[in-house]
Amino acid sequence: MNSILKCILIDDEILGLKYLKLLCEGIEGIEIEKAYVDPELFLEDLKSNKVDFDFCILDIEMPKINGLQIAEYLKNKPFIFATAYKEYATNAFDLDAIDYIQKPIKIERLQQAINKIKNYLQQNTFADKTVQLNSDKGKIILQFDQIVYITTSSLESRDKVILMKDLSEITLKNITLDNLRDLLPEKYFVRINKREIVNINYIQYYQSENITLNINSKEEKEIILTLSEVYKPNFISKISI
Repeated sequence: MNSILKCILIDDEILGLKYLKLLCEGIEGIEIEKAYVDPELFLEDLKSNKVDFDFCILDIEMPKINGLQIAEYLKNKPFIFATAYKEYATNAFDLDAIDYIQKPIKIERLQQAINKIKNYLQQNTFADKTVQLNSDKGKIILQFDQIVYITTSSLESRDKVILMKDLSEITLKNITLDNLRDLLPEKYFVRINKREIVNINYIQYYQSENITLNINSKEEKEIILTLSEVYKPNFISKISI
């Protein structure tokens, strides 16, 4: 885990947002990546991969879209709710919130919540972060977050080809997609057809039969994968609100 954690703040009240930012800046090891007074703008940036952060602190009661709804989009990112209302606590922890702070926020309470974030990241970000597999070049250690998608080799169906984030390809020898699915973190990787598994963090958008990734090919063309009817229900359950 990085020594400096990047944080996103979301609160529709400008004064509250400024105060929260001031408190966070007083805590060692925290860097405010961006503070949003408009939650919809945050979602736009999130979907287009314009924000890079380790965790999020957000309000719940906000216009148009509330914090509980935003939390559904955060997927693997840990988050803390900071709100003036007690009644959302049950909903918050049902969404696996790391902590729930009531306003007015005190620095000591915020520090306690951020310590929980640090513990969570230490236990979960590095846990099962890599997998060791047989490739055409020998044993290889792969980082989960670098895997974009996996497809069945067109030359040998027993082999699988991985497209990595840097657009390099790695051929895995004699392994099934079912075996790979068992080795990969279920919350990040999903089967989309008989031949392919995709990392949901690299999905830009999807239609009824296609999935478009948020990175382009070496030729600067969109990468579009096929979404099979058989696998669609499970796929949608993983990425939908």
